Amino acid sequence: MASASAQCLPSEIICSICQDTFTDPATIRCGHRFCTPCLCLLWEDAPAVTCCPVCKAVSPKMDLKSIILAKKHIHSTGNSVISQLRGSAKQMCRTHQVIKLYFCEADKSLLCLFCSCSAGHATHEHYSIMQVAEHYREHLLMQMKSIWKKKQENQRNIKKVTNIFRAWEGFINLRLVMIRAEYPKVCQYLQEEKQKHLEMLAIEGTVIFQRLNRNVARMIHMGKLLRKIYEELKEMCLKADVDMLQGVEDTMKRSQLMQLYIPQPLDPQLSTWTITGMLERLNSFRVYITLDGKIRNCHVPLIEALRCLQCSPVHRDVPWDPAHPENTPTWGAQTFTAGKHYWEVNVGNSCDWAIGLCKESWTSRTDMLLNSEDIFLLLCVSNDGHFSLFSTFPFLPHYIQRPQGYIGVFLDYECGMISFINVARGSLICNFLSRSFSFPLRPFIWCGPK
Repeated sequence: MASASAQCLPSEIICSICQDTFTDPATIRCGHRFCTPCLCLLWEDAPAVTCCPVCKAVSPKMDLKSIILAKKHIHSTGNSVISQLRGSAKQMCRTHQVIKLYFCEADKSLLCLFCSCSAGHATHEHYSIMQVAEHYREHLLMQMKSIWKKKQENQRNIKKVTNIFRAWEGFINLRLVMIRAEYPKVCQYLQEEKQKHLEMLAIEGTVIFQRLNRNVARMIHMGKLLRKIYEELKEMCLKADVDMLQGVEDTMKRSQLMQLYIPQPLDPQLSTWTITGMLERLNSFRVYITLDGKIRNCHVPLIEALRCLQCSPVHRDVPWDPAHPENTPTWGAQTFTAGKHYWEVNVGNSCDWAIGLCKESWTSRTDMLLNSEDIFLLLCVSNDGHFSLFSTFPFLPHYIQRPQGYIGVFLDYECGMISFINVARGSLICNFLSRSFSFPLRPFIWCGPK
């Protein structure tokens, strides 16, 4: 609703959305001008195609990247809001019956000229009400900018965790299938351990599922609170100088405090469970892989795709040399067409790596991608200090702790199974089940910089 002062101002400086003077005005494609906060609030939940509120012309959706004080637009008439309210009771000094024009910084009070020279205020610093009000408006606009950025960050976090939340039950079911497939290979006396493992996995999966649910709920609630405080800041900006100064500090304190408690997206990780006797059984099929130095193809698309996964958007333009040894994968000299084989690869403390098996024909090609067929890889990708595990093909995330040191790889050609083992913990990382191999398989190894 338009303020009393806005009704006296020319229409050129009035926002048609809030019907008040412009706050950080922005001109959209069609030529109409609105308050930037008004457009942000109006278009926040709008579909991909956004329209002008006046003429309904299609206009690109805004992003509140910067807030610029538009003094020349708001005060183009030469009079501030306070100048239009000079006869108000709040601005008249009851003692001297003159207009209060000054603001005392010491006790945060409004003073007339005579009060400012009194014994109680003579030693204090005084500023004009217009000057102080403009100072606080600048801070309010900066708070609005900060709040909006936090709200956008919160919305991205909601999307991230919601995607995990929706797929969580499917991932737990897949994890249960993988674990069930591993235990029948072990002796009968391990059945009790298997049952306990599955029960604890199901319980842990349910607990994390509930935490993800609460995480999403907290971030949705925070989004509403951020919007509310944002609207309060906007309303405070539009108040007359005298009214604004009465509550501005309390509103700004609540705004700053709220930004300290933005919930972060949950990074779920299942515990690792040792499977008794698994390493002993696998070591009976132990082979030692040697590297083939004659294969020189770099598979640049695959490594570049991993780099895109591990880099945040602001770091993707960092120079990268695909021919550097750290960016070049290696192949094992052996190929496998039958039998059971187990070997270990030392990834050490490397943050990013990819190991596994690929169809033999890939050694002569340079177009391998993460979604390419007949590549069976386990990938570790780092991003801003966090580590994620994926497997291909198909490309799937695995929410378990990052393995370090030696990673075991087990191939059962006839059964169509490839398993990856955390050697240090004697636990299963993941496996490929029910594959059908009718072609030679060759080990693939890539370790990025530590």
